[in-house]
Amino acid sequence: MRIACRRSARNANTLIVVVTAGGLRGGEPWPATAALADLEAQLADGVWRPAEESDPRIEAWHGAYRSFGTNPRRIRPSVDALGRRMAKKGTLPRINPAVDSCNAVSVRRSLPAGAFDLDDVTGDVVICHADGSETFIPLGEPGTAENPKPGEIIYADTTDVLTRHCNHRDAHRTRVAEDSTHVAFVLETVTATRGGHLLKAAADDLQTLLHPHCEKSAVHYLSPAHPDTTV
Repeated sequence: MRIACRRSARNANTLIVVVTAGGLRGGEPWPATAALADLEAQLADGVWRPAEESDPRIEAWHGAYRSFGTNPRRIRPSVDALGRRMAKKGTLPRINPAVDSCNAVSVRRSLPAGAFDLDDVTGDVVICHADGSETFIPLGEPGTAENPKPGEIIYADTTDVLTRHCNHRDAHRTRVAEDSTHVAFVLETVTATRGGHLLKAAADDLQTLLHPHCEKSAVHYLSPAHPDTTV
């Protein structure tokens, strides 16, 4: 399967990392997912808190959303929404070990993240500007169909949209469940010149959490110079 960023959707400061896991065993105990509990404990003790809206990493995503016509205070980048929820409630919901691990890395590194069950993806994946005719079925709402706004950046396969607004919310069809065995985790930055090292660190963190619970994993980078990869 190929993942490609179309020329019109590329930005010189955007860097995307795709961490793939094959033979994933989501039903076994994952002691390493204590990473999320550790962050919650640090938040409760006042020694750490998620990045706020004024943080340059969140500000950069707000600017990116505005550039393609999305109001980031109404439809927030996933890392912003995740951090705000954690700061308010003190905890994050537990979905399954793979998703929980991804959320822990996202909120710790202040980078938006998403995940797709590759066995449910059809054909290749493109990152592009929507033309408005595409269909998106939001995660957790299988009876709801949305049409992205023209110009909005989306991930899409040959069936429909996998995620809207770059990384705001994943699709229901390709959601990662406990029995998913072949998964792609996607993390992004729009400040590659100053934040590329954080993206690499996040990929390393996630691979470390996945490694004991999968047969193989790999890391793939997409950039303006290398806009596609095969997973």
